[in-house]
Amino acid sequence: MSGASQGTAALLAQLRGIVGDAHVLSGDKPTRRFRKGYRFGDGPVLAVVRPGTLLEQWYALQAIVAANAIVIMQAANTGLTGGSTPDGADYDRPVVIISTLRLTGVQLINAGRQVICLPGATLDRLEKMLAPLDREPHSVIGSSCIGASVLGGVCNNSGGSLVRRGPAYTEMALFAQVDADGQLQLVNHLGIALGDTPEQILERLQRGDYAAADVDNDNDRAASDPRYAEQVRQVDAATPARYNADPARHYEASGSAGKLAVFAVRLDTFAREPGEVFYIGSNAMEDLTAIRRHLLTAFERLPISGEYLHRQAYDIGERYGKDTFLLIDRFGTARVPAAFALKSRVDGWFESLGLRGVTDRVIQLAMQCLPGHLPVRMRQFRDRYEHHLLLKVSAVDASATETFLRNHFADGDGDFFQCTAEEGRKAFLHRFAVAGAAVRYREVHRREVEDIVALDVALRRDDRAWVEQLPAAIDAKLAGKLYYGHFFCHVFHQDYIVRKGEDPLAIEHAMWTLLDARGAEYPAEHNVGHLYPAKPALAAFYQQLDPSNTFNPGIGQTAKTRGWGRGSCDCTHPG
Repeated sequence: MSGASQGTAALLAQLRGIVGDAHVLSGDKPTRRFRKGYRFGDGPVLAVVRPGTLLEQWYALQAIVAANAIVIMQAANTGLTGGSTPDGADYDRPVVIISTLRLTGVQLINAGRQVICLPGATLDRLEKMLAPLDREPHSVIGSSCIGASVLGGVCNNSGGSLVRRGPAYTEMALFAQVDADGQLQLVNHLGIALGDTPEQILERLQRGDYAAADVDNDNDRAASDPRYAEQVRQVDAATPARYNADPARHYEASGSAGKLAVFAVRLDTFAREPGEVFYIGSNAMEDLTAIRRHLLTAFERLPISGEYLHRQAYDIGERYGKDTFLLIDRFGTARVPAAFALKSRVDGWFESLGLRGVTDRVIQLAMQCLPGHLPVRMRQFRDRYEHHLLLKVSAVDASATETFLRNHFADGDGDFFQCTAEEGRKAFLHRFAVAGAAVRYREVHRREVEDIVALDVALRRDDRAWVEQLPAAIDAKLAGKLYYGHFFCHVFHQDYIVRKGEDPLAIEHAMWTLLDARGAEYPAEHNVGHLYPAKPALAAFYQQLDPSNTFNPGIGQTAKTRGWGRGSCDCTHPG
């Protein structure tokens, strides 16, 4: 046995001693659902380690760092840009994924006005815990539908659909960091007195063994974004309201993208507010622009949410997102992570036989046999209008909003209706089912589709020409375009289905050039992952957090080598 083989064997044995044999996975099949991203990202790993306590996570980190191996921290693995999975096989050290799914704790503090979330806590679970208190987390239905983790949102400055709350953000976290000398350190910035040693801190936190007197509420660290509500109102600003590479929202765990091993975050919660939903349709871009500018500037309260959907995205989502819609509609969001995990295991079995996309094609055939699932008035608006806007406002603003919309459309090319509770729920659920529809389309139509180019774009707040006009040369290479997003924040998800035989990377680079000319920033909220190159300020932030490049090397197309090699970024971003 070679020295390298002896070293990896010793590390595996040590990890099994820490978390137990059943929680150290190795080999292609057992590790598939952890090393393969939801949309993108894949690569070989030495092992997947699943600690059951915070102290086990700490000891596993110590062992991996001491063995000079790479650590990739992963929670729900629901990201759309491959940011918590390996990217290829060109790493200079063995890769170990630490999956935190077993570390699901959520602790309420300050009468539920704040929470402490452990690494595997999901938005869905947090939302359910807060419901009896009439409070909500930073994000609700959306990423929570597929089991997204709270920490994943913070570490990626995820934006969410709620206009008032801005990106997930906190300045209070407990995390491990490898310093410039290669030493692993535990840093407690939670604002909770838990002891002095890692063992004391982690064991007490796991048990919730602290009193109100141990919680510091007088420090100046924020537990949510304090600036966003004012920034989003500035509709004449020539910059985006929010985007991942904004240095103003990079703070330790916030925006760290796996360059730290985060054990817990402290976050604000928000009072739940009754709302009313309006469904708006128009064939004129200017109609929706005027609505956005008025509601962001003229009302005392910001809208709760405003989700945009183009007709083609509506259509593809209706057909290829139907199973996601029905699963959530019938069984709730709690069942979705298990369903995705089961599908991943079945996909892996078929792929081992050389058969790809079998489950997607079978599910799609089954969905075609079921009756339509969307409300009648939505389908009528689909036939009449190209642009759709789902607007949710505070109940106290519903009457004024209805009056404004009635006056606005008196002479306009559009219309609206106030949704029943059932229509409103299904409208928003359909919007979020669209996000995975392009993936299903790609799998079902492999013979006609080369791949997907998925862009996540923050437009300037003053950009009135938000409907994209592609050059004919690019448009001819696409089989479909899905436009949807968070309209009031001017954040759009743009999924391009590339025709067979065309070059997705060349198309993506051409898209970058067009977006740069418009003053857009990208990615807006899904973070760089392995799809986007990190711009210099973001790459510098990563290098500051992780000077030895032990955690998640290669993120943002930065260097994968230990110590960052010759430079801090391998990226070739044209901007």
